Parts: sequence; C-alpha cells; structure tokens
Amino acid sequence: MELQQRESTSRFASPWVQLVFGVICMAMIANMQYGWTLFVNPIDDKYHWGRTAIQVAFTIFVVTETWLVPIEGYLVDKYGPRPVVVGGGLLCAIAWALNSVASSLPMLYFAAAIGGVGAGAVYGTCVGNALKWFPNRRGLAAGITAAGFGAGSAMTVVPIANMIKTSGYEATFLWFGLGQGLIVFILGLALYPPSARILSEVKTTLKAAATYNATPRQVLKSPIFWIMYAMFVMMAAGGLMATAQLGPIAKDFGLHDSPVSILGLTLPALTFALTIDRVLNGLTRPFFGWISDHIGRERTMFFAFAVEAVGILLLSKYGHNPVAFVVLTGIVFFAWGEIYSLFPATCGDTFGPKFAATNAGLLYTAKGTAALLVPFSSVITAATGDWHAVFMLASGMAALSAVLALFVLKPMREAHARKYVHANTAAPMGYRAVQEDLT
Repeated sequence: MELQQRESTSRFASPWVQLVFGVICMAMIANMQYGWTLFVNPIDDKYHWGRTAIQVAFTIFVVTETWLVPIEGYLVDKYGPRPVVVGGGLLCAIAWALNSVASSLPMLYFAAAIGGVGAGAVYGTCVGNALKWFPNRRGLAAGITAAGFGAGSAMTVVPIANMIKTSGYEATFLWFGLGQGLIVFILGLALYPPSARILSEVKTTLKAAATYNATPRQVLKSPIFWIMYAMFVMMAAGGLMATAQLGPIAKDFGLHDSPVSILGLTLPALTFALTIDRVLNGLTRPFFGWISDHIGRERTMFFAFAVEAVGILLLSKYGHNPVAFVVLTGIVFFAWGEIYSLFPATCGDTFGPKFAATNAGLLYTAKGTAALLVPFSSVITAATGDWHAVFMLASGMAALSAVLALFVLKPMREAHARKYVHANTAAPMGYRAVQEDLT
C-alpha cells in the first residue's frame, strides 16, 4: 500500500492522464480482433485451409483474451496495472510475429492463444483501472476506455488493407505487430493505480453513504451476475460473428471490391464498411456509457439492444446493396459496441469498486463463451447456403437481451439495492443514493 501511495505521486498518476494512456493501449491491441477479418481470405488463398478452420484461431484468441481476464484482474488488484500491461504488450508483439511465419494451423492457433493472453491483459487492466479512477462516472470512463478498442483500428484499416495487397499479409502481421506491441510496452510503464488517499477522497464523494464491495466469490453466487452473463454472451455472439465474418460476408455478397461513394469519399465496400464500423463501434461506447450514467443502465441496454436486433434484420434483407451494406453494418456495430461499457459499469455499480478489475474480468469471460459460437456461423452458412439463418439467430439473441435488460435485470438490481440498504440500516437518503448509483 505504501508503494502504491508513493507511485501515485507521479505526474502521470491523475485520472485523465491514466485514462488517455489506457485508451491508447487499447487502440494498439484493437487490430488483433477487429483487423483479423482482413487476413482471413489472404491466409486461405495461400494455404487453402478453409475459412472455418482459420476462424478457429479467432475463437482461440477471444477465448484466451477473455477467460484469463479474472486472473489478470486479480494481478492488477494486487500488484497494480503496470506489470500486467507491459507483459501483455510483449505477448501481443510476439503473437503477430508468429502469425507472419505460421505455415500450419497449429502454429496459427498457438499464436492466437498468445495474442489472446496479451490482449486480455491489456484490455482487462485498462478497463478495471478506469473503473477505479472514475467511480462516479463509471459508464463514461469505461466507455471512453473501451472506445480505444472499438475505434482503435479505424485509422489502420486502410493501411493494413493496402499493405496486405502490396507487401503480403505476412509482412503486415510482422510490422504492425511489433509497432503496436512496442507502444503498449512503453505506455504500460506509465500506468498507475489510484493511491489509498485518492480512493479515500473518492469514497466521500460517492452518492451512496457507504460503499458495497462484493468479493469475486460473492459475485459468482449472485443471480444478477448470471443474468448479465447470459445477456453479455448473446449480445457478444452476434457482434463477434460480424467482426470475424465481415470479410467473408462481403465476398459472398459479391461486394468485396465494389466501390462505394458516401459524402464524396470512394472506397471498396469492405474497406469502407470496416472503417466506418470501427469509428462507430468506438463512439458508441462513451456515448451510451454517458447516457446510462443519466437514464440508467437497463433503459440504455433496452434501447441499444433493440436497435441491434432491427439493424441485423435490415442487413440480412438489404445488405446485398453496396451502400446499404456499409450503412447497415455501421448501425449494427454502433448498437453492439456499447456492451463493453454498459456491462462493466453495471458490474461496478452493483458489486462495488474494491474488486472492480477482478469482478469485471469475471463478467468479461462471457465474450470468450460467445466466441465459441463464431465457428458455427460458418457451419450454418455452409449447411444452408447463405447467411440468412445466422442473421436471424443474431437478431433474436439481441431482442431477447433487450427484454431481459428491462424486465428481468432491472427489477433484480432494484431488489438488490433494497436488500443492501436494509442490511446496512441506511436512512432513506441512503436508499436514494444507492438507487442513483445503481442506475
């Protein structure tokens, strides 16, 4: 604790500086997930392993990225963010360097596992650290941080696509991997946790009279956690399918190289879609996080998830048109990316800030569970001959999540607030405070 207090006297140890560093780190690992779809077809063209087999690497990446986050969160809660992010940056660089020379599926899968561990260490640390530095604005802070991951690859979509065409996907993996990993390594050295003094001051500014801090074991016993987990899985599954399969979808729709002109800018449909999708997928996280800080988490979830369900339906029906493909994929990503701010913020609200990194990490494993469904999208498409069934499944899961948010999760969290206040014999003002903090 004394070490933590001394470290937090650095000029970098302030909320907004830490938030900016976290956002940049997140942006540097974004291509490992959102840039992957650009590499699928070139890898298949060279080795003819089949897209389904290649997409297993994406699943391995997401599973290792997410399922180990609770352990990485525990290390952050115990030792601070710096060693976890520094190690994560090194692993990310190694992973893409291995991808550049992978000549077999086992090597590709091994690299995906290493990359997942590294990306998870960076992602879980930066989100958990933001929740601790901004306990009064968790939705906004988690949203801004997650925006780095959602929009971080927007600026590199065109350079990566161009470099793959001119230099090959192998050189693209190598040089982008080394550059991104180096930046994460350097910024990781400047990350700090809030000191005990800052945490003490923050507690006095909380709306609640007392702070409720559930241990990870208590969280796992809570039905609220498992409802959120199920919702997270359903929402993440549809978005991950779109993330991993957008390149193959565009190819099957005959739109891969179709020129699209919007607002005076002309690009191939897939490149245009990926660029817009990354921007909107980043903007949605702080936007809906800020909205949820004001109108409540569940109301925000209901609206966003419903838009996602409708957007997927429209993409299925009108996506063969190049302009509609670009616009509708943007809507889908805009209504999907907010899950990475809403769920961590809701978790922090419900279970407290003390173990925020670990508890948010436990919930984040839902993304890994959802990733297991991604290869089935290729299987379903091969069996049915088109993407319609996959789109219907994703839309249905989004609609169900919207209903659960408003009619199941909201009443459960309200009951949790009443129980918490009763257990702490708080005054009526305390009840109002906890209700505000939960929403």
